[in-house]
Amino acid sequence: MESSSIFQLSFCPPKPVTQSRKSNSFHRLDRPWKQSPLRSTRVFCNKMFVPGFGEASPELKAAQNLHSFFTYVAVKIVLAQLESYNPEGHVELMDFVQSHSLNDGDEFCANLMRVSSRHKGLALRILEVRSAYCKKDFEWDNLNKLAVKMVDDSNTRIMRDYVLETSHMEREN
Repeated sequence: MESSSIFQLSFCPPKPVTQSRKSNSFHRLDRPWKQSPLRSTRVFCNKMFVPGFGEASPELKAAQNLHSFFTYVAVKIVLAQLESYNPEGHVELMDFVQSHSLNDGDEFCANLMRVSSRHKGLALRILEVRSAYCKKDFEWDNLNKLAVKMVDDSNTRIMRDYVLETSHMEREN
């Protein structure tokens, strides 16, 4: 276990000092040499601590996945656009997509730019569409609602299935 995971930095504001804590905190603040070295220095906040992400947060991991997903969406959009007005560009981009992974969207676009000047134009179009889709078209509120609904529905289904399974077994005995 890493020692860095024991002490977590938090951006939560400190808890307000209540009346019952005032007298103790006053003495500790005035006489720092009297503080116990065994006391925890961890700051508590209203958010859950999520272990196992190192320096990143779950939100950062989700943002990284969305970033790559936006590239995937942009490639699909550009392919659909090219199909109707630039069949040669469509074939070139399809060939590139089939031979290069879209798992890392930035690497995909960087490699596409280096193939030729025509491919550079395709890469710039993908970057433009990715940015526009992320900023203007992606429904962030809908994402939140859908994610919460999916978690709630899944939790309910799992708990219901467990209750049905265990109550059925108890009736047979």
